[in-house]
Amino acid sequence: MQNKRTIITRFAPSPTGYLHIGGARTALFSALFARRHGGQFKLRIEDTDRARSTDDAVTAILDGLRWLGLDWDGEAVSQFARAERHREVVDALIARGAAFRCWCTPDEVETLRQAAFDQGRALRSPWRDRDPSEGPDAPYVVRFKAPERDVAIMDGVQGEVRWAAKEFDDLVLLRSDGAPTYNLAVVVDDHDMGVTHVIRGDDHLVNGGRQTQIYDALGWNIPHFAHIPLIHGPDGKKLSKRHGALGVEAYRDMGYLPEGLRNYLLRLGWSHGDKELFTDAEMVAAFDLAGLNKSPARLDFDKMASVNAFHMKRADAARLTDLLWARLETKPGLRLDDTGRAWVRASMDALKERAATLAELEDQVYFMLQLRPVALAGKTAKALDEDALARLGRLRQTLAGHDDWSEAALGDVLKAFAEAEGVGFGKIGQPLRAAMTGGAPAPDMSFVLAILGRDEVLARLDDVI
Repeated sequence: MQNKRTIITRFAPSPTGYLHIGGARTALFSALFARRHGGQFKLRIEDTDRARSTDDAVTAILDGLRWLGLDWDGEAVSQFARAERHREVVDALIARGAAFRCWCTPDEVETLRQAAFDQGRALRSPWRDRDPSEGPDAPYVVRFKAPERDVAIMDGVQGEVRWAAKEFDDLVLLRSDGAPTYNLAVVVDDHDMGVTHVIRGDDHLVNGGRQTQIYDALGWNIPHFAHIPLIHGPDGKKLSKRHGALGVEAYRDMGYLPEGLRNYLLRLGWSHGDKELFTDAEMVAAFDLAGLNKSPARLDFDKMASVNAFHMKRADAARLTDLLWARLETKPGLRLDDTGRAWVRASMDALKERAATLAELEDQVYFMLQLRPVALAGKTAKALDEDALARLGRLRQTLAGHDDWSEAALGDVLKAFAEAEGVGFGKIGQPLRAAMTGGAPAPDMSFVLAILGRDEVLARLDDVI
């Protein structure tokens, strides 16, 4: 029976780089679970590693979450800012006899660790049962006194997981400079933030056992753990930068919509029958821990594009125009005036049906935004031989005298012109496409003519005739 406490999940990235795709999926699962149960999704920046944590990385993570549409409840918590609270809890553990000061030197620790390894067990410090008054006037660390009993957790993905007591060493809680270590800080922060469910990668599974020991020693409620398998590359091996181990901003720059990436990440290690495509409301309504898979998921860019194409078709045309225009503004040599934007907006309902990403949309609208005269090269230029140019001259006269500039009417005009010329439509369409687009990808010519409008079409024809 589920705990009746308010469900609280968290995402706790280390600010040592961008928000990578695996972290984004963890954040998504955590947010969906909280929203499904009317709970809270919180954000904690685990910035205790001061040598590697950077402000730029924090900004990249926050921006990545916002772009992906994963809003958190309350202010983001800095783990480093809570160091005094962490040390306070260590003092409580010492008072309970669950932690102790250890004066072993690094060389002594290495010797002890090797001896313990040879005996098939983890490190036990000789200071765990000594009187601290015997300690020298020298720097020391504070260690957790590992209990001599087995550890078990009931994981939401992995099921029951057990470890023998001998597998866990006397874990360092405070370093010699007083800095708290990861496993201590995580336990204290999750407890103080009221976290009820911890969803994270299965590379933290052993940490679940370590943290359970600390929770028990403090008498605190242990959160429900759900350790999800990591994402693998398309080849089934560890994810690499070559195979998609990128920040979410890289997927944004590749032209994916945030809702498309959310939908794809949802199905990357989670299933709900055969359903592949989800709106945001459907995601929240459907997500549960029972659907999480034990085996690693593989990144599949074809599937990602297919899912994104679904969301491209559903997206508002005005919004897509804004997103596309922001991308186009970084490209030189395009007609980025009000007329060009109007052409893009007018064509968006049709073009979005043919594109899987914003990058593909860029290719499709390029023909509209080329500066005149439209550049011709290669096979495209060869289409404009003497006969073709003469025929385009006659077509120009026909179009100039035509009043109905709708797509359907223009299609009829082109068909009738080809019949009057006694040639197949290719003899008309190929040179006309060269004149209008320079060979750039474009839809049917009647659509192209209708979008560009009479004045632009006649001007482009004049440029080549």
